[in-house]
Amino acid sequence: MYYKNDTIIIREFTPQELHLFLDLFTNENVTRYLPYKSPEEFKQMFEKALLDYKEGSLSRWGIFDAQNGAFVGVCLARIFAENANSIEIGYMLGENYWGKGIGTQVCKALADYCLSADQEKEIVALTDLDNIGSQKVLLKSGFNRLENLEREDRALAYFLFSKEQ
Repeated sequence: MYYKNDTIIIREFTPQELHLFLDLFTNENVTRYLPYKSPEEFKQMFEKALLDYKEGSLSRWGIFDAQNGAFVGVCLARIFAENANSIEIGYMLGENYWGKGIGTQVCKALADYCLSADQEKEIVALTDLDNIGSQKVLLKSGFNRLENLEREDRALAYFLFSKEQ
């Protein structure tokens, strides 16, 4: 995926950017709503992303500031674990980029990308029940809230993208 506007660039990571990816996950405020993963698991996640670029249209990508090239965060599109006919999107932004409308831009760009890649698949997103900020971003981005989804004995807020916009 490659996306650019006046604010952000979403693009493939380069192997040299592993440190940016790993640094994002060291901020407890950023990872507060995520299941625990070890640094080694995050490294494997990054390496899988690099492999995914060669294998298909779904992966994890870096989000960068279009003005100065600074690393902003990471986003993803993957087959939804609970339903292979859906694509799950997600994003994480560095704390200094919260509240600037970037999450909404990223969600809309991901939804457009997923629709262009496969018109038939539904686009979904999940958040922790307490992650009100991300839930507001998803609603602003054209997603509708559905019933909670249970995953690994944990209730998650479940959203479906509305293609009629």
